[in-house]
Amino acid sequence: MTGNETADGAEKRRFVEVARRLIAERGDLVSRAAVATGASVSRARIEAVFPAEADLLDAIVEQWFDEPVAIMEEVLASDLPANRKMYEFFARRFVLNRQRYRADPAAFKVYCDLGTAHFDRLESYIDLGDHYLCELIAQAQAEGAFEGLAIGEALSLINQMVAAYTLSDLIVFLDDKLSEEKLGRIVDTLFAGLSARDGGARGVTGLRAA
Repeated sequence: MTGNETADGAEKRRFVEVARRLIAERGDLVSRAAVATGASVSRARIEAVFPAEADLLDAIVEQWFDEPVAIMEEVLASDLPANRKMYEFFARRFVLNRQRYRADPAAFKVYCDLGTAHFDRLESYIDLGDHYLCELIAQAQAEGAFEGLAIGEALSLINQMVAAYTLSDLIVFLDDKLSEEKLGRIVDTLFAGLSARDGGARGVTGLRAA
């Protein structure tokens, strides 16, 4: 990487940090013009780094997901057994999200609302998380877990079962009801019994008096 590339990257990061500070203060998405004022640079300089308003939004989203993506890649690259990887895959990102929420609940809620309003900008990161989870599921199946389930079906089931630990909006509402210990029990339960076997819960008849 050249010196100019390093400087450009540092400048872009600084502008994004200014944008995030302004979003937290104002409670809404900010424009390139607002960032130029907040960063004490010309509008032309901001437009050189972010040619369109959407480019600024994409950079904000990218910076927000930098740490979660790094966490997932570190876990995948580890030599832990599948159940430990699965726990770390969810737990480390949950802890990060909880730290972000508790550091500034109002700002975190603003980001949740912006994520909902601009979901199309987040989809590639969500898809990446699902891709990595599919890799973990495949490893777990190689170790004998999730018997009889297609990877896509296991993916859907697991995402539903750990949703409270991955969906930012739910962390806002459930905060102190969530814990790493509870998540560990959920993952242990997944590996103890999640399979395609019908255990009879759905039954074959309707309700009747006991």
